[in-house]
Order: sequence, then structure tokens, then C-alpha cells
Amino acid sequence: MTYLDRHADALTTQPGVRRAFWDAHPQFARRGNWRQNDYATDVRVTWVDWVDSLARSGIITEALAFRVTL
Repeated sequence: MTYLDRHADALTTQPGVRRAFWDAHPQFARRGNWRQNDYATDVRVTWVDWVDSLARSGIITEALAFRVTL
């Protein structure tokens, strides 16, 4: 079972997309009180690429992709 299978119904909300990202990328450490720009560049670039791929694949809406932040 992939992270998308585990989070398929949650990928309609911003918190759901964030949870799925952290689940899919265990190599990065999540910091509960950090904002998007507090993370290292490699985490932010991976996040943007990941969200973009979800939107291009039709897994999340384009509107959600524009709205969601790490």
C-alpha cells in the first residue's frame, strides 16, 4: 500500500496533503511549529515538485495545489 492509497480520501484538504507528503518522505524531519520557509531548500523543492506532480496527475485539484503550503 502506497502513501497515496493510505491518504486518497484526505488529499482533498491542505492538512491531508501535508500528512501525505511527510508520510511519503520519511527522510525529512517534520517540525511541528515551523513554517514553510523555515525548512531547508531541499525539503521545499521536494514539496513543490511533489505537489505539482499530484496536480498534473489529477490526484489533487489545481486550486488546492495553488493554495497548499508546507
